[in-house]
Amino acid sequence: MNTPHFVLILSAALALAACSRAPAPAEPVRSVKLMTVGTGHVAARSEYAGEVRARVESRMGFRVGGKLVQRPAEVGQRVKAGQLLAQLDAQDLALSSQAAQAQVSAAQTQRDLNAADLKRYQDLQAQGFVSGAEIERRQASLKAAEATLRQAKAQGAVQGNQAAYARLLADGPGVVLAVEAEVGQVVGAGTPVVRLARDGARDVVIAVPEDRVAQIKPGMPARVRLWAGAGATSSAASGAAPLTASVREVAASADAATRTYQVKLSLPDQAAVPLGATAYVTLGDAAEAVAVIKLPTSALMRSEEGDRKGSAVWVFDAANGTVQPRPVQVAGADGNEMVISAGLQPGEEVVATGVHVLSPGQKVTRFNAATTH
Repeated sequence: MNTPHFVLILSAALALAACSRAPAPAEPVRSVKLMTVGTGHVAARSEYAGEVRARVESRMGFRVGGKLVQRPAEVGQRVKAGQLLAQLDAQDLALSSQAAQAQVSAAQTQRDLNAADLKRYQDLQAQGFVSGAEIERRQASLKAAEATLRQAKAQGAVQGNQAAYARLLADGPGVVLAVEAEVGQVVGAGTPVVRLARDGARDVVIAVPEDRVAQIKPGMPARVRLWAGAGATSSAASGAAPLTASVREVAASADAATRTYQVKLSLPDQAAVPLGATAYVTLGDAAEAVAVIKLPTSALMRSEEGDRKGSAVWVFDAANGTVQPRPVQVAGADGNEMVISAGLQPGEEVVATGVHVLSPGQKVTRFNAATTH
């Protein structure tokens, strides 16, 4: 071979070797802290948000229809028994009452006339001028007149009552919760005009889902915690001290819109709590211990795989010494640990710390092992 050509070929080979990329160094085998998944226990106690209401709430309306001319009641006003809440235009009712009284007067006159007529014919019969059949006819006329008088008196009493029904009065002491009609409005008989919360016992009303209502029975004890004890005036309800309550009523059917069941709990009589206050209800005497999987927050990372984003952990494969990510479902927190509801099984090993420096399929070595508690 020609020496110059050999030199050129050797130089080109050396240049190509110098420009080629050096082989990538092998990924280091990391030492990780592993923990064995086990089951722990968490105190499961359902707490429901509710509202304080009066045990007796009345939607008050008129027994007769008419035009509303006066409504002294206002929202939040305290009223006494017999206090005027609203009034209708009673002119037509008064005229009807007067007409009924006139009918009573007419019936009374007709009855008196028939009684006098019967007395006169009885005197004529004693003298032998009339027969017994004529007396019987006069007696029947008197009985009919007496029946007409009784009917007129009853109708007069009804019309008198209806005239009094033009005034809507509070049937007991309480607080006006809402007004549902304004002056000038024509309302029908029975249409709610004022909603009144009666003084006395108080209830807490909560909504319970379908899967829990079977566990709730009347008489079940409960503890009620008012939001920051707002408005409580009794020593038992002040501050953060909970109130003792009991289930009084469980709805027989679910609400058509929310599909939840309404449950009412009775509060102690001495608990002076404000109407409409927010209350948190815990049912039952003691918390139920439920077996769950708990992991420290350092073992979880954010998963960005696919369309489902959430939490994930690194699961250790002891057969080949690698780790793989696995999505998990977090149900909540218990102190400094997260409660895992799905994605892991007891006995599996997961990476406890350093989860953000690993990659799928990376080989790792065991630093030490622990068991979840």
